[in-house]
Amino acid sequence: MRTYAEQVVSLIGRIETEEADAVGAAATLIADHIARHGTDRLIYVYGPGGHSNLAAQEVFFRAGGLVNVSAILDEGTLLSGGALRSMAIERTPGYGRVVIEDNRLGDGDLLILVNAYGINAALIDAALTARERGVTVIGVSSREHADRTAPGHPARHPTKLNLHDLVDLHIDTKVPIGDAVIEIEGVPERVGAISTFANAYTLNCVMAAAIAELAARGTVPEIWRSGNAPGGDERNGLFLDRFRGRVRWL
Repeated sequence: MRTYAEQVVSLIGRIETEEADAVGAAATLIADHIARHGTDRLIYVYGPGGHSNLAAQEVFFRAGGLVNVSAILDEGTLLSGGALRSMAIERTPGYGRVVIEDNRLGDGDLLILVNAYGINAALIDAALTARERGVTVIGVSSREHADRTAPGHPARHPTKLNLHDLVDLHIDTKVPIGDAVIEIEGVPERVGAISTFANAYTLNCVMAAAIAELAARGTVPEIWRSGNAPGGDERNGLFLDRFRGRVRWL
């Protein structure tokens, strides 16, 4: 337990110190987006690829989170549809384009693309398509993992591009190659994956910083309360009619 905790805390510490400027810049993009459009304009979060979908879910309909965050929970890469199916689809060129087009993202929209490794074909197509359609894109992924993955790796997009090559703003989650971080004597493979911690910490920092910036500007944004907290259902009921039907997976 201590070894794993030390690894997690060390990685989070690196993100805190080395990516503070990028997190602040992402928060400003979100704050500017809400200042221009209010919370009626959605902020999209898409994590195409296996466990990276968890990152989109982490900040969607979340206690303490912005009410206008809309996770793209496309069934293609969700593990609930089958792990091998998920991996095959995240490696399929063109799939990410379909998802962005199907969700009708366009000029003036804001999209956060989050992926542990920053290379898979669905992710790269999503980034390319969003750029073509005038979407502002924030990328959250590991630069090291992407840069150290061979150009010929089967997960890669035909262009061999990385997420950090394509976005308007990138936050580096520092996830090491292979993701798992604990070595156990006598066991040939490392254990204890770390990317979910990195993604969740980074996205929650971005959202909290955006809320703080809005408050500093004199705007108190609308925030979800836990439905299991006192008054949670009543509080959240203030927003449901506005977003039901517009937020696809609400």
